[in-house]
Amino acid sequence: MTVAGLGGRKLSLAGIVAYHPGHQPRIIYRPVVHRGRKGEPKGFGEDHFAGLLDAAHQHLGAPIVLLWDGLPAHKSAKMRALIAARPWLRVYRLPGYAPELNPVENMWSSLKRSMANLAPGGIDDLLRVAKNRLKRMQYRPVLAFGFLATSGLAPP
Repeated sequence: MTVAGLGGRKLSLAGIVAYHPGHQPRIIYRPVVHRGRKGEPKGFGEDHFAGLLDAAHQHLGAPIVLLWDGLPAHKSAKMRALIAARPWLRVYRLPGYAPELNPVENMWSSLKRSMANLAPGGIDDLLRVAKNRLKRMQYRPVLAFGFLATSGLAPP
């Protein structure tokens, strides 16, 4: 999810909705704030995604089977090398444009709806509200099951 603010500031979020048989689903996310400074990353790159996957693996304590969309950073040579270096990770690609098959897209849609009439005072306010709403989602596992059900995929 990317939301632009005044002065070139931007909040980018990447997330994982994790399902493990016999356990409650988990929502794991990471924000990146771009404040318009020279040399600062404007969004998620391969290293950010690898860090998120490493954090998810550590948090979940299990191998990960990842369904991934066609974002260019997900398919780059650097990302392929980062994936190959993680024996606990298996990646399957979703079809070219199929947001309806991606539970994470349903999570972003829910987050955006919850922030529809928000008028933040600045990028830090936006970050605080987004993290607050995502934290609420983390404590409502029924939402994560709903994100999966809406995609048409079956729980493990």
